[in-house]
Amino acid sequence: MHDTEHRLRLRSLLEGDTCVHPATVYDPISARLAEMAGYGVAVLPGSLASAAVLGVPDLILLTLTEFAEQARRTARYSDLAIIADADHGYGNALNVVRTVEELESAGMAGLTLEDTLLPAPYGASGGMVSTDEMTARLRAALAARSDPSLVIVARTNAFNAGVSTEEAVARLTAYAATGVDAIMVVGTTRPEQITAVGDAVALPLIVGNVPASEPSLTDLGFLAAHRARIAYQQQPAFLASVLAQYEVMRHLHEGGSLASVPHAGAPSALVDEMLRRGDYDEAQRLYVKGEAKRS
Repeated sequence: MHDTEHRLRLRSLLEGDTCVHPATVYDPISARLAEMAGYGVAVLPGSLASAAVLGVPDLILLTLTEFAEQARRTARYSDLAIIADADHGYGNALNVVRTVEELESAGMAGLTLEDTLLPAPYGASGGMVSTDEMTARLRAALAARSDPSLVIVARTNAFNAGVSTEEAVARLTAYAATGVDAIMVVGTTRPEQITAVGDAVALPLIVGNVPASEPSLTDLGFLAAHRARIAYQQQPAFLASVLAQYEVMRHLHEGGSLASVPHAGAPSALVDEMLRRGDYDEAQRLYVKGEAKRS
C-alpha cells in the first residue's frame, strides 16, 4: 500500500465518529505483529524508539536522523498507518521543517509535535514553549509537507505542566487556528478537561495516556462523544516482551533447561507469518534456485 493510502486511512479514522486504541510499535517485528493482530493504526513513541535504538530513557538523546531511520524500518514492512511521536520537532521551526521532511519520507501517516520545552534546560523541568513559538513551528510543519494527506497533530503538555484548563484550551485554540489536522492532549486527569477541549476546538482529538483510576477517561464511548478518535494505551506489549525476555534469559543463565523455559516459545507458524517466510521462499524459488529458468 502506498504511503498516501495509509495517510488517507488515518484521516478517515479522524473524520469518523468512533474512538479506537492504536497499537504501539517500535521496530519491524512489533509492527508486523500489530498488523497480524488486526490493527490498522499504530503509534511510534519517541520513548520506545529511544529504548530500541539506544537502550536509554526518553531524554531527547535520540537524534532526528536515528528516529527517522527507525521510523523507516518500522513502516516499510507492515501495512499500518503509523503516527510518529516527533517530540518538539528537534529544535526551532527550521528544525521542524527537516523533521517533517524526514518523517514523511520515512512513510509515516502522521506525526505529533508538542509544546514541551525540550531538551530540559538547566535548572528547569516540565516547561513549555510560548504559544507564539509553538504556532510558528506548526505553520512551518504544515508548509513543509509535500504530501497534503500527511497528518500534522498539535500536542500540548499543558495538563501535565499543571496549567489551568482555560490556559490549555487557549493554547489549543491557537494551535487549531494554524490549520493542523488534529490536536492531542496528555496528562488529563478529569473528564471535564476532555469536555472543555472537545467543546472549544472543532478538530479531532487524540488522547494520551490517562489514569486507569478515572473510568470515563478510558471509556471509548465518552471519549468519542467529545471528539476523541484515538486513545493511547501506554506500552503494555513492549513491557510484556521485556519481562518475558528477561525471565527466559535469567532462567537459562541460572541453569534452567530449555524444556522448562518460563514462557512457551512462539509457534513456528506464527514466526513464519511474522517474517513472511512464504513470500521469501517463493522469491528464492523464482530468482535464486533457478527453477523459473528451468521451467
